[in-house]
Amino acid sequence: MAIYSNDKYLKKSNSNAFDYIYSPGEEVPYSGIYICENCKKEVACNEGDPLPPQNKHQHNTLNPIGWKLIVATESR
Repeated sequence: MAIYSNDKYLKKSNSNAFDYIYSPGEEVPYSGIYICENCKKEVACNEGDPLPPQNKHQHNTLNPIGWKLIVATESR
């Protein structure tokens, strides 16, 4: 789980950008922190870059990899 030291640097959002699950290697739509919905590993990604591909993020189970945005940056 992502952690932070001071909530004055984060604000709540109801954007549907946080609802989508992205596949390995898919282009990142928003810069920020993404979490694998199955194993909970987090990665920081920049807009336009690919999410980690299947061969870079392995699971010990057969559960699929699905990346979800949990913290987005506002600066571009």
